[in-house]
Amino acid sequence: MTKTRVCICGGGNLAHVTGGWLASRNDCEVNLLTRTPSRWADDGIIRITDPEGKIMDAHIGLITSKPELALKDTNIVLLCLPGFAIADVLRSIAPCLDSKTAVGSIVSSTGFFPMAQNILPKGLELFGFQRVPFIARINEYGHSASLLGYKDSLSVATFNSASPQRIADLLARLFEVKVNLLKNPMMVTLTNSNPLLHPSRLFGIFGNGRSKYGRPVLFYEEWDNFSSQTLIDCDNEFRCLLDRLGISRTDIAPILDYYESHDAQSLTNKIRSIKAFNGLYAPMVKLEDGKFGPDWNNRYFTEDIPFGLLVIKAYTSRYGIETPTIDKVLDWAQRGMGKEYLVKGRLTGRDLPHTVVQYITLDK
Repeated sequence: MTKTRVCICGGGNLAHVTGGWLASRNDCEVNLLTRTPSRWADDGIIRITDPEGKIMDAHIGLITSKPELALKDTNIVLLCLPGFAIADVLRSIAPCLDSKTAVGSIVSSTGFFPMAQNILPKGLELFGFQRVPFIARINEYGHSASLLGYKDSLSVATFNSASPQRIADLLARLFEVKVNLLKNPMMVTLTNSNPLLHPSRLFGIFGNGRSKYGRPVLFYEEWDNFSSQTLIDCDNEFRCLLDRLGISRTDIAPILDYYESHDAQSLTNKIRSIKAFNGLYAPMVKLEDGKFGPDWNNRYFTEDIPFGLLVIKAYTSRYGIETPTIDKVLDWAQRGMGKEYLVKGRLTGRDLPHTVVQYITLDK
């Protein structure tokens, strides 16, 4: 049996679970490219536990910080990275890529496709997931992690692929799930998951006239109607962009459809009821007065604003679509983060070169 050789790039929750899942298969060999190989088990063994208590003890073949070693003879490079790390890793692996190697990202809504198209050698086969295949959480870094939830199906888009169906079939086999092949990369670059979900909730917690709390706040279990309505309004503006691009509700479901809801209250009830989200707290820090306020350095801000919500804003700007709610959330977030992205509703801020927007053409 010919084994598929995969290089996982990253060291977070998804890298642990995806790397462990793939390495547990008999038809797959996995290397890991990470900045901190010394934090991983010396024997390369990682233990993954799924929701039913199934334990997968998997062996990762090589754990290294050297791209030339990690990528040797690989068929697939799979990025499990936050948006702010993608460009640097793409630049580091570019000289080591074989023309037959496919490069993909497990999270594509952070601007993977525009970054890869600008940084990697022309002609490489690219692919990206619309949503992540697993809900993942590290237990002991480099040693164990929990696979908290599976997906019923996955959707994938490709670019420069001579046989997109071959990529979809391969991923279906590796992840043991139905994989839907999407028509173009915009269907995974644009998403109303984390880039809208997280900022809407953050605005609901800290931007609704209250910025301090006497205790940490649960991100999902204490979700409220203001957060739901903000998310619905942002999604309606997002839907205007999808309509302009000819992307249907079947390709990217509206928030209310996705969560089987019909208004803010039912959406609140649905989100609160998702067990896989239990126990997750809002990004907060303890302040000098003993209360808790927003942690502006948390990835919910540093990831989901400059490499999430700004992706959507860049394309709505390109097509001249008004986004008053998205603008309100962006303006609030950038002030708290000490950044300038949006100036009077336009993407002309001084900090845009440090975001995904530098890789997106704003003119049609």
